[in-house]
Amino acid sequence: MRVEVLGGLERRRRWSQDDKARIVEETLVPGAKVTEVARRNGVAASLVFTWRRQARTSEQVVPSFAPVQIVATEVEEAPKLLPAGDGRVRSVASARTGLIEIDLGNRRRIRVDAHVDPEALARVLEVLERR
Repeated sequence: MRVEVLGGLERRRRWSQDDKARIVEETLVPGAKVTEVARRNGVAASLVFTWRRQARTSEQVVPSFAPVQIVATEVEEAPKLLPAGDGRVRSVASARTGLIEIDLGNRRRIRVDAHVDPEALARVLEVLERR
């Protein structure tokens, strides 16, 4: 057991960055419990949780490229014919070309293809951005 005598006016302990990092790393070991690590090191568990949060937010996010594979799709020569529900028959292209999906978050997505009117899309995105 280690005993540390605190004297003078200051009652707070000063933890070096190395000590903080070491204690936080101990809590990241699979099966480790923050309260046990804190008790073993003579630190309040709430302080260890604060150090862990600070370590997460201080990590810099570095942009990186993700691998992408473009696969050619087969396009049928003749368009498919589908009933429109009112007795008429409409043609449907078998594959949409230039499909772009824009993820707006909160389970909202916009899908547009190469034939979208850019001005109309800009207006829609502007309205959605204000929400």
